[in-house]
Amino acid sequence: MKTILITGGAGYIGSHTCLSLLSAGYNIVVLDNFSNSNPESLERVSSLSGRDFQSYTCNILDTDKVKGIMVRHDVNAVIHFAGLKAVGESVEKPLQYYHNNVVGSHALLCAMKMANVKQIVFSSSATVYGTPQKLPLTEDHPLSATNPYGRSKLIVEDMLRDLYRSDNDWRISILRYFNPCGAHDSGQIGEDPTGTPNNLMPFIAQVASGLRDEVSIWGGDYQTPDGTGVRDYIHVVDLADGHLKALESLEHGCGCVEVNLGTGNGYSVREMIAAFSAASKLDIKYSIKARRSGDVATCFADPEFAYTHLGWRAKRNLVDMCGDHWNWQRNNPNGYEKQSLF
Repeated sequence: MKTILITGGAGYIGSHTCLSLLSAGYNIVVLDNFSNSNPESLERVSSLSGRDFQSYTCNILDTDKVKGIMVRHDVNAVIHFAGLKAVGESVEKPLQYYHNNVVGSHALLCAMKMANVKQIVFSSSATVYGTPQKLPLTEDHPLSATNPYGRSKLIVEDMLRDLYRSDNDWRISILRYFNPCGAHDSGQIGEDPTGTPNNLMPFIAQVASGLRDEVSIWGGDYQTPDGTGVRDYIHVVDLADGHLKALESLEHGCGCVEVNLGTGNGYSVREMIAAFSAASKLDIKYSIKARRSGDVATCFADPEFAYTHLGWRAKRNLVDMCGDHWNWQRNNPNGYEKQSLF
C-alpha cells in the first residue's frame, strides 16, 4: 500500500483529497503549518474515512524536517497543495508570495530529491494562462500571468519542467484547475476561509447565512451576456478525484504533464448568485463595484485532455455545487471553529 505525503492537506482542496485517497486505499501523511487551515478538518477526514493517519505541523521551507518525514514514513509520492492563494493579497505582498510559494516549493523539491522521492502532483492554477487569447483554454495555450500569485505558480511549473529535463526519472503531474467550490456531501468538510473570503462561492454563502450584508460584484460592464465575469466552477470533490487520477497516472510513468481540471462550462457571477439563492431558498443581495485590476472577462477550460490522459471528467453540476456548499455553510456557520450541528 503506497504512502503519499500531502502538503497543505488540512486546507480546502487538500482535506477533500485526503479523504479521496484514504477511500481509495492509500496511506497518507499530512504536512501543514495551519496558517490558513484548521486541524479540525483532519479530524473530520479521519472520522469520515474511518482511518487514522499521521499529520505534522511543519513548514515546507524546513527542508531537513520534510526530508526526515518522508524517510520515516517511506513516502512514495507527494501531492503539493501548500501555498498562499489570494490574488489580491499577492499584489499587496508579492515578496511573501514568492518566498512561500516559489522558495517553499524549491525547498520541498530539494527534500524530495534527498529522500529519493521523485513523484509529485503539483497544485497549479488556470491563472498561468493570463488573459485568454482563445477559449476554451487548452493546455497548449501561451503561458503568462497578470498577478504575483499566478506568476508564482508559473515559476514553480517552470522549475518542475526544468527538473524533469535534467532527470527523466521524475514523474510530474501539473494540475491547472479552475474555480473550486462546493463541499463534501456529508456537510462535515468544506471551505473555511480566514477573514474575508477571496473566492466567490464562500462569499455568497456567508451572505446567505447572514454573516455579510451583500455580495460585491467586481465589474458589471464586461463583454459577457450579463456584464459580469464568467468562470469555470468545479466541485471540490471532482477536483479531489482528479488528484487521485493524476496520482495513479504517475505509477505508469507520465513524464511531466500539464492537465486542466475544469468542467468546460462558464457561469457568470449573477448566475452563481441566482443558483445559490435557489439552493438556499434565500434572497442574496449584491451590488456592482468597479472592476478589479488583473481580472479577465471570461475564463473556462477545455477538459478533454484530462479525460484522454487521466480518464477523469467532472461529474457534478452547478446544482450540486451550490447545494453541497450551502449544506456545509448552514451546518458550520463559523467553519471549523464551531462543531457541526449534525
